[in-house]
Amino acid sequence: MVSVPRVVIGAPSSGQGKTTVATGLMAALRDRGLAVAPFKVGPDYIDPGYHGLAADRPGRNLDPFLTGEELVAPLFAHGAEGADVAVVEGVMGLFDGRLGTEGFASTAHVAGLIDAPVVLVVDVRHTSRSIGALVHGMSTFDPAIQIAGVVINQVGSQRHEREVRDALRVPVLGALPRNLDIEAPSRHLGLVPAAERDDAGIRAMGETVARYVDLDAVLAVASLAPVLDVSPWDPAAVVSPSGTARPRIAIAGGRAFTFRYPETDELLVAAGCDPVAFDPLTATSLPEGTAGLWIGGGFPEIHAEELAGNKALLADIAAAVKAGLPTVAECAGLLYLGDELDGRPMAGALPGTAAMTGRLTMGYRTATSDADNLLGRVGEQVTGHEFHRTQATVGDSPAWLLDGRPDGVASPSLSASYLHVHWAGHPQLAQRFADAAHAFVGNGWATAPARLALSEPERLEQDLDHHGDRDLAPGLTDLAVNVRQPSTPSWLQDAITRDADWAAYPDTAPAREAIARYHGVDPAMVLPVAGAAEAFSLIARGIPGDSLIIHPQFTEPEAALLAAGRRPRRHLLGAVDGFRLSAGSVPAAELTIVGNPTNPTGVLHTRDVLLALRARVLVVDEAFLDAVPGEPETLIEPEMPGRLVLRSLTKTWALAGIRAGYVVGDPALIALLTRQQAPWSVSTPAIAAMCACLTPQRRDESEELARAAEVGRIDLADRLRSLGLDPVDGAAPFVLVDTVSIASRSLRGDLAAHGYAVRRGESFPGLGPTWLRLAVRDPQTHQGLVEALNEIKEEHAV
Repeated sequence: MVSVPRVVIGAPSSGQGKTTVATGLMAALRDRGLAVAPFKVGPDYIDPGYHGLAADRPGRNLDPFLTGEELVAPLFAHGAEGADVAVVEGVMGLFDGRLGTEGFASTAHVAGLIDAPVVLVVDVRHTSRSIGALVHGMSTFDPAIQIAGVVINQVGSQRHEREVRDALRVPVLGALPRNLDIEAPSRHLGLVPAAERDDAGIRAMGETVARYVDLDAVLAVASLAPVLDVSPWDPAAVVSPSGTARPRIAIAGGRAFTFRYPETDELLVAAGCDPVAFDPLTATSLPEGTAGLWIGGGFPEIHAEELAGNKALLADIAAAVKAGLPTVAECAGLLYLGDELDGRPMAGALPGTAAMTGRLTMGYRTATSDADNLLGRVGEQVTGHEFHRTQATVGDSPAWLLDGRPDGVASPSLSASYLHVHWAGHPQLAQRFADAAHAFVGNGWATAPARLALSEPERLEQDLDHHGDRDLAPGLTDLAVNVRQPSTPSWLQDAITRDADWAAYPDTAPAREAIARYHGVDPAMVLPVAGAAEAFSLIARGIPGDSLIIHPQFTEPEAALLAAGRRPRRHLLGAVDGFRLSAGSVPAAELTIVGNPTNPTGVLHTRDVLLALRARVLVVDEAFLDAVPGEPETLIEPEMPGRLVLRSLTKTWALAGIRAGYVVGDPALIALLTRQQAPWSVSTPAIAAMCACLTPQRRDESEELARAAEVGRIDLADRLRSLGLDPVDGAAPFVLVDTVSIASRSLRGDLAAHGYAVRRGESFPGLGPTWLRLAVRDPQTHQGLVEALNEIKEEHAV
């Protein structure tokens, strides 16, 4: 509940004096000793700068297009906390909003959302009595809007003022004479920002309003506002820290970069970051320990000469951005990161140039991301505002499509665009930026000397994109790929090809229901995916926090995290312990990923050990658990707080060519993944396969296959032991074995010469080249492999 008195300052059109009256009113009320909360309707950054000087607290914006209608009142309540009165400056004419929307995001719209009375400011220079008709029309145009008073502006004489007053049917709260000395100066994008002026003009506005406006009458109007039944917006409710460190976010400020919504800093603080302002005109380097860079809007074109002359900072920023420092640049920031601006050298962190033009580009924009990057996700839409007279060309890979038009440039560590976004309306952007900063700190890259010396991220010792199919070659017997049947069963082929409607867009609802029935869980706990690869990508993008991978295991989770701009920590299990998991030795993490049974070791961890891991979110890859009779130790159950389990149909049902898998887990986590998933990513054939495979009949068939795989594994392991090898004791339909007793190098090439393709061990973190992962096949194939290994052993013994 919010009971702060409040008033909205509107006008019939732009240019009537709203900013002068609103800013002067804020200063005058503050001089009375009142705590004044200042607000501006619309996306404008400049007026709130004046408001901040006048009220000595941040000027804030109220814009239904940028944040959604539902957030306007909570954001107002947040900004008005602790205030005695709130003054809201309107935008354009009272009822003028986004074109074609019948006044959406207008001053009247916002006044209605916060249930506040309106005071009209009317310029009377070229009229007198007609003002009565104008105000009367505005007062009756929308009965839901209460116009409680008028301030007449630019009065020419006492006689002029009496004529206007006599024509008005609403109270006149003040009359300002013509006095250009209190008007704020303008230039190509509107008013000169407050940061570039002293506060003498603000004081003059306050003194003039205090002299010519009845402040008590204004306060009486403000007190007409009823109690607002709303809870204040809380940044901590929409973002959270993804690590224990507090990464420093360097925030460009000073005279050249003045545009920033205060909620941006508040969201970053709530997400565990420490915003630190620096002035690109004077600073010679980024703040020490910078783990993220935010450069907002402003007027770099006005200060281009000074910015270009600060070569030390430009070089530091270029090196940091190219080294992967998480960086967000809006409008002016985009210009600053480019090669040059109006012929003057800038940072050179981005290719291309920018220059002033005679054309103003301005308006609300709906922005869509066509690729995953630092801020955006494929198909995701956000709202924003564009406002500039420059034109920039900065290369391919746009940050956003602005109403379909490519704009800016982006990468996993960068988003640079003309678009201004109010992050309170899209807090996922703040969360992603903060997560990237936390990851940057976690990588040890956030100290100044290391940052400047780093030319590219540390190269990994493994090819994380290597999979078993790349070890195949024509004529080789396949022991590298873990598909368990030579071909897809005929009944499954029929379900995919004959029974599925390929002409319709995919609908995952039937698959979700089938998965839920199969596992006895609520459908809200289920997300069909295009195989485990998509699932890990969704997790990397949608589940924030510092991440830990328990290795050796499937390489896709780490590859997905790296692609999302996150560097996970590794916890390596060792052969001396049989690659067994001890929960007490695993460090705590906010996101921990483990396989069960693990690929490539085949080790099956117990449920108790998995649940003892210290993880806020635990992800268990159970892609091979259906190959273990009875599926023991599964974590799938009706209640799965903080847990996600991945399953795959690929291996059991020979569906490598149709990506078919699913995630089961905490409904809140499933919802996070769902928001990341692109539309129709799961194909109609994959949906049909899920429905066909997840039935009681197929459960029995899967169990038979699992028992056969268990027999096959025992057979392969025993034959390897006959050679003196010691395969890892596991439960999956593959065997991991170290062949160092035969040779101190990889035998993959030797086995290929004997006609066998095997999965190389060195492609898994924690394993060396003498390790081989061997898929379980039939006894004849096993015997042929062992004979080949024996021949190789004898060749090495000679």
